[in-house]
Amino acid sequence: MRTAARRSHESIRGARPCPPLDSPCNTGEIAAMEREKSGRRVLVTGASAGIGRAFASVFAEHGFDIVLTARREDRLTALAKQLERAHGIRATVIPADLSDPAAPQRLFDETRARGLAIDALVNNAGYAVPFYFRSSPWQEHARFIQVMVTAVAHLTHLFEPGMGERGYGRIINVASVAGLVPSSAGLTLYGASKAFVIKFSEALAAEHAGDGVHVTAVCPGYTHSEFHDVVGNREKVDRLPWPMWMDAEAVARQGYAAVMAGEVLLINGVVNRGIAAVARLGPQRAIRAVLRAGTRRLRRLERGAGSMT
Repeated sequence: MRTAARRSHESIRGARPCPPLDSPCNTGEIAAMEREKSGRRVLVTGASAGIGRAFASVFAEHGFDIVLTARREDRLTALAKQLERAHGIRATVIPADLSDPAAPQRLFDETRARGLAIDALVNNAGYAVPFYFRSSPWQEHARFIQVMVTAVAHLTHLFEPGMGERGYGRIINVASVAGLVPSSAGLTLYGASKAFVIKFSEALAAEHAGDGVHVTAVCPGYTHSEFHDVVGNREKVDRLPWPMWMDAEAVARQGYAAVMAGEVLLINGVVNRGIAAVARLGPQRAIRAVLRAGTRRLRRLERGAGSMT
């Protein structure tokens, strides 16, 4: 049996290309997955848009019943109806704001009250606080940490024991390549939060070695979603070359395949794997110089926005 560390190393070397939703690359593997998951249910956080919505669609395609949670109930309801019509599964909507420290326990209690056993968990909800650390009040950073770090750990702590008891579980923690590379100025806590998610996933996977519970940290890079609109850097990132971008469906398909295969760490896309390798093996002094140049650009942006400097 391969160790968790070896699986993590191998997934850094590369993931298989992601096929379209209607074109599985290996029908034998897909059929095996279908037999494996029959009658199971997944909870997806941040399911109203982007990668979370894509994960909900991919799990539903493979026959999982879905529990959708996010703040925007109208979007969740529309998605639930769409998934039920398209895939013949049951979709449940439980709105929640994970910046509320009590939200994870309420989610858990609600699923138990409805008799909904959770066999898979996708911790996807997330966002970023732009500009310098000092530019935002502490309360905003505290909410960010609650969503990006505490809620991930809390939800996993609540749902993981049931998975272990049943001998089956799939936990996907959506991290980022930002958690694997040196951090630049701005979005100060974002890379740190994703580094936590990666290490947390690796440790949890080691704890569950051989017991039927798989844990995977999925590390996308730039992904077509609403993320950059919320952060406010859409105009800047749209100037990036197209090979740096992935679509949310590709990220979700690769993440689903990785967790089913027991991969611990998945870096989505050739470009992102190259970036992570350079950050790990490249000359650190040169990398820091590039980051300092980015800091100077951020400083000019902050002045233009009238933010604190």
